[in-house]
Amino acid sequence: MTKIWKETGFVEGDIWVTETEERKAGEGEKALLPVEDFLESVADTNDVGLGVLLAPADDVRKLEPYLDRIALIAVAFPAFSDGRGFSHATLLRDRLGYTGELRAVGDVLIDQVPLMLRTGFDSFAVTNPVAQRRLAENRLTGVAQHYQPTARDAEAVSGFSWRRLGSTGA
Repeated sequence: MTKIWKETGFVEGDIWVTETEERKAGEGEKALLPVEDFLESVADTNDVGLGVLLAPADDVRKLEPYLDRIALIAVAFPAFSDGRGFSHATLLRDRLGYTGELRAVGDVLIDQVPLMLRTGFDSFAVTNPVAQRRLAENRLTGVAQHYQPTARDAEAVSGFSWRRLGSTGA
């Protein structure tokens, strides 16, 4: 079972649905559309509060003209070893200025959550039972030092970049 987690805890009653042939968003729900479907549908509407599902091979820059209308971008992690979602998050936050909700979906492991938070993710669709339990217990792994700045800045530390201390973790 998938649970949505944010830094404030697990979210009840999430309204976002990844639409498939078998599953469509019902009343009170909103659809997360694949990028190409989103681009086809947004051409005919001025709706705001839309949701997009970004696959690893998708070109993030195609969304740039519509970012002010997108409430949620869900970034797919089909395998824990696929790091392209981190690059998508960095592009969206740092270069394109996306300020809406950014959600990691798919194979999200507890060890990756602090790094995902640093790159700009706000929420996580968590299916892994161990990750769900550790998040419920507020037991994130700590990352004490960071080599580079990210969407969430580390505390200011004078000197060399490899001496930066992180502010996330428990």
